[in-house]
Amino acid sequence: MKKYDFLIVGSGLFGSVFAREATDAGKKCLVIEKRPHTGGNVYCENIGGINVHRYGAHIFHTRDKNIWDYVNRYVPFNRYTNSPLANYKGEIYNMPFNMNTFRQMWGVTTPDEAKKIIAEQCAVITGKPKNLEEQAIKLVGTDIYRKLVKGYTEKQWGRDCKQLPAFIIKRLPVRFRYDNNYFNDPYQGIPIGGYNPLIEKLLAGSDVMVGADYFTDREHYDSQAEKVVFTGTLDSYYNYRFGKLEYRSLHFETEELTNTDNFQGVAVVNYTDRETPFTRIIEHKHFEFGEQPTTVITREYPVTWQEGMEPYYPVNDNNNHEKYAKYAELAIQEKNVIFGGRLAEYCYYDMDKVIESALFAAKNSLR
Repeated sequence: MKKYDFLIVGSGLFGSVFAREATDAGKKCLVIEKRPHTGGNVYCENIGGINVHRYGAHIFHTRDKNIWDYVNRYVPFNRYTNSPLANYKGEIYNMPFNMNTFRQMWGVTTPDEAKKIIAEQCAVITGKPKNLEEQAIKLVGTDIYRKLVKGYTEKQWGRDCKQLPAFIIKRLPVRFRYDNNYFNDPYQGIPIGGYNPLIEKLLAGSDVMVGADYFTDREHYDSQAEKVVFTGTLDSYYNYRFGKLEYRSLHFETEELTNTDNFQGVAVVNYTDRETPFTRIIEHKHFEFGEQPTTVITREYPVTWQEGMEPYYPVNDNNNHEKYAKYAELAIQEKNVIFGGRLAEYCYYDMDKVIESALFAAKNSLR
């Protein structure tokens, strides 16, 4: 008999939810995390009494009441509603694309006026779109594409929109009503006190080691448990047998501003022109309606992922999909290893989908 039932590699949402379910089922879990803190990318750092989203904005939203009830079982969530702004060379537009956006861009006030302009502009693309630029124009027209999609997307992916495949943008939200709520999901909010209390509750009862890299002593860690739950990059688990999967990464510059209590008046402002090097500025206090006398902002810069950096966004092209499929075929054959989460599944998941996936994996493993 080994000391633990499960070795869980990674303490992000997938690993933490799996640990909670396994512990509640009477199983013993060892959770190891290579970072110096738990929580993965939802980790928050307190600066001046403000919960700073260390790895970018994490706004919880879901259509699934069961998932909403699940997270609220451990910590209460506030009523934060995501209503970001877009800044194009100093021009401010509401997001997502809605009647406020169309009024700001064209001066129109009725849905029929906006529909007419968009339809005329979309008509310039005939036939099946050959790249992301044509796909976006066919969805939202030339003006919105040029000001609010093109620059932001090119910064995000590090290449011209004409060089990106059309399937990256399957749809763009367009609303012909005055509604700045970014998500359509009925349940939305931020944990009161940040995400750390949620992760602490999920990991309660598990043995946790931070600063522990699975690959530095893989044989030792594997020997500790009957089964492994692996949430890291799938190609690294197989020592890059078929080559490395590609990602985009992010660089964050965080600054505490002691000379103002309100920098931009909203949590998220996207900078959509190509010339501004960062994609957005996050002002963290607005996630929790903070009244602190100072504020903290983070500028977010997309960068090309290199070994040692945090991988954030899978590069969605045919080459990477084919490579991932080879790794996934190996993973299916594993008897005592469970792979899960956005890195192991090479998929950009919203948080509710990560939790749903972890609950499903735990249910199957704990039968």
